[in-house]
Amino acid sequence: MTAVRSESAESANVSASLRFPPGFVWGAATAAYQIEGAAAEDGRTPSIWDTFSHTPGRVHNGDTGDIAADHYHRFRDDVALMSDLGLGAYRFSVSWSRVQPTGRGPAVQRGLDFYRSLTDELLDRGITPVATLYHWDLPQDLEDVGGWTVRDTAERFADYAALVAGAIGDRVPYWTTLNEPWCSAFLGYGSGVHAPGRTEPESALRAVHHLNLAHGKAIGVLRSALPAAAQTSITLNLHQIRPLTTSPGDLDAARRIDAVGNRVFLGPILGGDYPADLLADTAHLVDWESLVREGDLAEISRPIDLLGINYYTPTLVSDGKQRADGPDVPRNDGHGASDHSPWPGSEHVAFHLPPGETTAMSWAVDATGLYDLIHRVAREHPGLPMMVTENGAAYDDYISPEGTVNDPERIAYLRSHLAAIHRTIADGVDVRGYFLWSLMDNFEWAYGYSKRFGAVYVDFGTQRRIPKQSAHWYAAVARENVLQGVAEEDGAS
Repeated sequence: MTAVRSESAESANVSASLRFPPGFVWGAATAAYQIEGAAAEDGRTPSIWDTFSHTPGRVHNGDTGDIAADHYHRFRDDVALMSDLGLGAYRFSVSWSRVQPTGRGPAVQRGLDFYRSLTDELLDRGITPVATLYHWDLPQDLEDVGGWTVRDTAERFADYAALVAGAIGDRVPYWTTLNEPWCSAFLGYGSGVHAPGRTEPESALRAVHHLNLAHGKAIGVLRSALPAAAQTSITLNLHQIRPLTTSPGDLDAARRIDAVGNRVFLGPILGGDYPADLLADTAHLVDWESLVREGDLAEISRPIDLLGINYYTPTLVSDGKQRADGPDVPRNDGHGASDHSPWPGSEHVAFHLPPGETTAMSWAVDATGLYDLIHRVAREHPGLPMMVTENGAAYDDYISPEGTVNDPERIAYLRSHLAAIHRTIADGVDVRGYFLWSLMDNFEWAYGYSKRFGAVYVDFGTQRRIPKQSAHWYAAVARENVLQGVAEEDGAS
């Protein structure tokens, strides 16, 4: 953990062109509930995000994913757009309640047919399909009987994984079990800013363990169902945590957040155990001895082929107990406003907005965080290949009078972060690909349609797609496998 740093997103001293290794994967990512729409078609039933978004006051402007970007009906046009942009890979997620509406029993073939058709369309266009089994949209029927707070959901997830692998496993070479389980557990069951909207610290910790267990069980299923060459992974939104100062209190605050933000997953998945300090920090909230049963850790730590890393901004913390302004500590952690903390056992930790440029999400622009994070994983888990499975920025994009969408800030953001990735590769770290978040503007969870992360602008009234300036820029990088016009400062640590 290092002291806080910041960097300009763009520098006048532009001097370098950086070539990536042969075979480096260039892609873009989306998630089912954020783009598909067709919420009640072909047998699909509500997920927790359908319920959450239809609950007044939960989502900005009352927005829902009922229609979203209408990708369910427009996927062929969207795949053609990906082809036009020269993408080599597309990371999509599967809607559990579209495939298995109650989270139990046989699959709905109409649901699987959509993903079969999407996969075939991608392959026909020369685009590698990358499947994520779970991106936060638990079938509501499973939440009604406890959701991720109960062990049975992990069993149900393994069954669901087998259904999807059986349908498209022969054509999809990359598989991710869970996307950002930290958000599922701590934002869904801790702070309540994500579905299902519960604010129960004990439930959040129980959900963590059952998500970890679901991952391990799904890896076992995938290994038995997929071709030997298929690559399995999990995607974690690891936090690059920096103490505000080097005081003992701030250093301990960083340790605590690292435990509940990172090592709660890295420990059991890659090391076969939960960290002792996490267990101590949270012992007053959950009985870990009864929660973690015999055989669970062996299941969770099944070997994976890749680790997916999602990164947007660093996390700056201090010891709130030492603050002079009382017990109500600031929580500028970038994870939504709530009276309830998503950091169980560390509610006293204060979060600060790092200095410098910010995006429309009020997230600091700092590519050194990505550089440091990748190196941390490489140092602690040598030999583990990685992919950056999400990285990008939201800005207040608009259509110009000429009909274009110019987003130089996003290009600057991407350039600095790609330069940071290149530098890790030059240092000898095995980073194999990059997925831009996101392919297109979409339903941005509790922010509704107010935040635009896409490389492609979506007019949600007409569903018209307009590639932004950044889309054309990124297409050139992907096509040439070269990052042009890099400032010497970009990605520096």
